[in-house]
Amino acid sequence: MKDKQIEKLIKNEVGRQAGVINLIASENSTSGSVREALGSVFVNKYAEGYPDARYYGGNKYIDELENLTKKRALKLFGLSEKIWSVNVQPYSGSPANLAIYTALVPVGAKIMGLELAMGGHLSHGHKVSITGKLWQQVAYGVDKKTEVLDYDEIGRIAERERPAMIVVGFTAYPRVIDFKKFHTIAKKVGALLLVDMSHFAGLVAGKAYPLPFPYADVVMTTTHKTLRGPRSALIFSKKEFSEKIDKAVFPGLQGGPHANQIAATAVALQEASTPAFKKYAKQIIQNAKVLSGELSRRGWRVISGGTDTHLILIDTQVQDISGARASGALEEVGIIVNKNTIPYDTRSPRDPSGIRLGTADVTTRGMREPQMRLIAGFIDEVLRGIHGDQVKKKVSILAKKFPPRV
Repeated sequence: MKDKQIEKLIKNEVGRQAGVINLIASENSTSGSVREALGSVFVNKYAEGYPDARYYGGNKYIDELENLTKKRALKLFGLSEKIWSVNVQPYSGSPANLAIYTALVPVGAKIMGLELAMGGHLSHGHKVSITGKLWQQVAYGVDKKTEVLDYDEIGRIAERERPAMIVVGFTAYPRVIDFKKFHTIAKKVGALLLVDMSHFAGLVAGKAYPLPFPYADVVMTTTHKTLRGPRSALIFSKKEFSEKIDKAVFPGLQGGPHANQIAATAVALQEASTPAFKKYAKQIIQNAKVLSGELSRRGWRVISGGTDTHLILIDTQVQDISGARASGALEEVGIIVNKNTIPYDTRSPRDPSGIRLGTADVTTRGMREPQMRLIAGFIDEVLRGIHGDQVKKKVSILAKKFPPRV
């Protein structure tokens, strides 16, 4: 690379990623093939519009690429082209959700989504997001005692508020969602049902998490996280909604699609269709269960008592350690997590009462149950202020033993 400053930053980031244990629940390591497609000459092409309806010439291979990616996306999740369509152009998850609302929810109407502080996402109608400024969010939460979704209470809120759309999905909720119950609630109040499966799409693809499609009107997912692709997004919709969603994506919110992203997504979808990926998805969950159980055994309070997914929430304040302090201490030894609110948190989101852990990336790197037990021990020792220097050396050794994908 001629630009030595950027080359140095890339090399530094390569070294950083290789030298740490990454437990960020929304991150993963892509394959060399995904990165090759992302850096391909497709990055050069402008392709406003859709296949066979472009505003620029020279899009023969872009059309083939987009159609292929659509077919792979539908096939991966077992969807009939007669019932479902998929838009592969969204740049990322938040713009994809915005496109869905723009297409299907009148401005000013109500969107019902999981409260941010209890595991929801900004783009599910939170007041600081554009989605909360153009639409009214009706928030639902989790039960204070069990810290899991209370479907009876969610139903009562829906009947009282009569939202136009109910959003199902999470960024920090560790349990399986009952899509059938949400479908029943939505139909009872005449609401559309959107499932944002960004966090667990790879688990769904790997047959390790329930399919949302039989119960949803629209399903959105990012393509990174557990799906292990580039930073992009897909919108699956029932045919009756597809034209409106397509128009909301382009020309409503976006210009030309990022063809290189679409190419990298196609590669990731193909990788996710293999038997090896199914084993991977199941191992993600097994690793999370072991890590969760080991931390619980060491005296840390695990939110909801455990996990069914790749994601774990830990209450650090129970040991008088804030989430920010815990995250900082772990990063010093090479364990990367993020501070996170826990249900009914009394602390600020900038310095909350917990941390969020995820096992997608460490599983990609080949770690299994024995390594999860080691990592739980590392976390415990660091947060209790024990042997920090020794833990840092052990983390480095473990990271070198399980290098990132190339």
